Formats: sequence, C-alpha cells, structure tokens
Amino acid sequence: MVKSFKLSGKKDIKLIVHGQGVFIFNSKLACSFSILNWEKNGLIVFFNEGCIKVSTIDNKYTYVDDNNNKGIINTKGAYYWFSLDSQNQILMAGIGEARIDNVIYKYEFNFKTEEERKTNKLFLESLISIKADDIIHSIRLLRDPISAGLPLKVARIDHLTMNDIASQRYMPLENLSLVSQKLYNSIGGKKFILDDSDFPNFSKAIEYSIATEGCWCNTKLKEKAADFNPTKPNVLETYLRITMGKNNGESPGQMLVMEIWPKGGHFSPIHSHANSEAIIRVLHGSINVSLFPYLSGDKVEPFLNANFNKDDVTWISPTLNQVHQLKNISENTSCITIQCYAYDLEDVTHYDYFDYIGEDGTTLQFEPDSDMDFILFKQKMKEEWINRPRNCFMRCFGF
Repeated sequence: MVKSFKLSGKKDIKLIVHGQGVFIFNSKLACSFSILNWEKNGLIVFFNEGCIKVSTIDNKYTYVDDNNNKGIINTKGAYYWFSLDSQNQILMAGIGEARIDNVIYKYEFNFKTEEERKTNKLFLESLISIKADDIIHSIRLLRDPISAGLPLKVARIDHLTMNDIASQRYMPLENLSLVSQKLYNSIGGKKFILDDSDFPNFSKAIEYSIATEGCWCNTKLKEKAADFNPTKPNVLETYLRITMGKNNGESPGQMLVMEIWPKGGHFSPIHSHANSEAIIRVLHGSINVSLFPYLSGDKVEPFLNANFNKDDVTWISPTLNQVHQLKNISENTSCITIQCYAYDLEDVTHYDYFDYIGEDGTTLQFEPDSDMDFILFKQKMKEEWINRPRNCFMRCFGF
C-alpha cells in the first residue's frame, strides 16, 4: 500500500521520493503551488475555476491538456490532488480520492529524440519539494504517483494467477498495509462462515426473522427506520449491526461487525469511514457498492459501482474507497457481510463516528453502535427458528 504522510496544513513540503508523489490539498478559491528543485526551478501548478494550468518556472512553457475543463469547483467537501510521475513522465490532477477514476487533467510528455526524453526525466527527477499558497490547506502527501487503476476485490497472492495480476482483477492481500492484512486475517479463514456445524440454518433463520412479523429482526428494522433521518423515516434505509467484542479504542466502534442487509433495496446513506482501514467480506447473498470521490451535501455522482458476491472481499484505506453507499439490490435474498475496522498505525485521534449525508444535504455523525452482540443474536435466531410454525413457514418461504 502507498506510503503517505499527513501534512496538517504545511506550506513547505519535502517529497518522500525525488521526482514523484501525489500532493493532496483543499482550497475554496483558485490557487497555485510550486514543485521545486535545489535551484528553485521547476513547475508551477495553477488550479483555476474551469481549468488546470501547469508551467515551467524558468521559461513559462505551459503543458496543456486539451480535454481539461475542470479545476476548482464550488462543491461542498471537494478536495484536490496533483500527481508527479518522473518515471513514466506523466502529470495528472484530479478531484476527490487520488486515483485514475477521478482524473481531470493529464499531460503525457512526448519527445522527438531519446536525448530529449532523458533530459526531461532528469529535470522531473530533480524536483524535491512543494511550496503552497497560503489559501491552500495541505492534507496528505503520497510517496507514489498515480499510475494505474485499483482493483476492489482482495485475495491472497497464492490464490491468484498471473492473468489475475496482469489484468488487475484483484488486489493482492500482501499489497495492502499491515493493518489491513491483520483485518483480513481476522475474517478470512475457511472456517469463518455463517452456516457452520453449530447452526447450519443460521442464514435461513435470519431470513425468517426479517420476514416474520414479531420476530427480532423484523421488529428491530422497523425501530431503526428513523435512525438516519428522524423527520423522514424510511425502513429501506436500515440494516442491522451485530457486533463481536468490545470497542477497544483501535477502530470507530467495535472492530468486528456483522451487517445484515434485507432484500428489496435496503441501503445505507452515503457515508465515510473516519479515515480508518477496513476489510469487508460477503458471507451471504450479494451487496452493491457505489464509491464517491468525497463526502458532500451537494449532489455528487459515484465514480464507480460494483457488485460483491458471497466470499468476495473488498478493502478501505485512509485515502481510498472511504466514501461509499451500500445497497442490497436483490429481490430474493438478504445480504450478510462482515466488516472489520481499525485505524492505521499513524492515527492518533479516536474519531468514533461515521460521517454521512442526511436527507437535507447536511453532513451528520453516526455513532456505529451495536444492535446486539453476536453470541446473543445467534442464540436468538436459534430460538426463533426452533419455535417457528413449521407449516406456515414452509408454505410462505419454501423451506
């Protein structure tokens, strides 16, 4: 996973590796910053309204992307990034999460001779620091430039073929941070399954409880209809949170949470994850995930939408896949996922909330509490399953 440093508003920043990196920042107005070498020569980058301009400091030569028509935008929550890639000799810029999907400016150097290419590469490799305008709030510096897309599904390297790696269908687990690898290993075992020998009908019991008036899941979902929008209750904007263990201070809420998404379009609000890391595994059914470039009360379109089926695993890092919305679009089957959260090793603030967008467009805080402990929940499902009226259930649900 990409090495990065939080900047907390710094104006003079040293690149982690000379000639490369991604500068992530926020500004409400048109702004500029310089990327300099020892001789104070280099590039000056302008983020204007409607365009991005990159020029050399010494001769004012401008690198133009003819397709660029965006720059600073008047949208709540928007932030920006610039990628310097001396090895591939590419400049890129974007809005929101620093990734290929969110690029709004791209300039790829072309040369008539090999000598020109080498000279330009040496120039880019000489760049060592960033000097930012006063109106810029520096957020983070990434060591590596943006160079390729990012797979959303995770798998261990010994499960992947060369074709899987070359086509970027999967993110090798070993490429994630040590924290994310720990989270994956907490829930990735072969015996970490829903329908186990202790209760082989666990998933059926949950489906029964959701569908049956008076059962625990059905009742709890109705109770939660106003959780995210008290003035506009919506039973579809509900899911169940079944927790394992206590909040030990290394994650927003409990580290391990089983989430239950009933069929028929139950969904979460658009929300962020407190800059934590996370691993999400589908235990039953399938879940649809929409990713957003940033959290905003203004209307922002997702840049990516993907389905994850049983045993698929996806990931969240402090800088990537942070803002999403989950929805069960199946009309036939509930989805059950296991979420595993933790702050990264450099995080020193315990922010015990997920921020989300309310019905009126304001950013609100959701404290990720527990609907029930896993052991108690499993016992409750066993009791309801054992005591169900057999004939009625078989007729209504086909079991």
